[in-house]
Amino acid sequence: MTTSSRTLGDWFSEFNREAFRLETLDDYSQSGGIEAYHAFLAGEEQPDEYKSAGWVRTVSNATQSGKRMYRVHIVSRPLTDYLRFELAWGYQRNMAAGEEFFILDTTDRENPIPEAPDFWLFDDETVAAMSYDGNGKYLGVEFLGPGQLAEFLAYRNTALARAEPFADWWAKYGE
Repeated sequence: MTTSSRTLGDWFSEFNREAFRLETLDDYSQSGGIEAYHAFLAGEEQPDEYKSAGWVRTVSNATQSGKRMYRVHIVSRPLTDYLRFELAWGYQRNMAAGEEFFILDTTDRENPIPEAPDFWLFDDETVAAMSYDGNGKYLGVEFLGPGQLAEFLAYRNTALARAEPFADWWAKYGE
């Protein structure tokens, strides 16, 4: 398994058309933005360094150059504290930079892709399967070969077909 986040990080400036992300977990609280998460839980304002994090510049640079960055998050209500934070602060912040979000809500229906791991898909060609521990800590990434590409394209297509735009979902269920 490749564990270098720099290798994955390079893909965010090197992809040509689109970067898709599938998020399947309810908690990524050990993988970054930890201080902002604690501020959210305490009812404090968003820290300035969170508002202007490097990821926001990465998204903005990509989308301003005509590339698409989008993701689907599989969720079930009631939301965990972490998901409330991610959707209220993280998604809103990243949307302002041009990233698109969709929600596949499995509260009242079965997850159509329960076996799908978290992953990034770059230009419909490169799969980066993400690995996390049980506490939401990022462990690394594995770049998968072309033999697994069709499986991950199917995960993406199924997720998108069953998801709804974040803004629509948030209008109904957001806080």
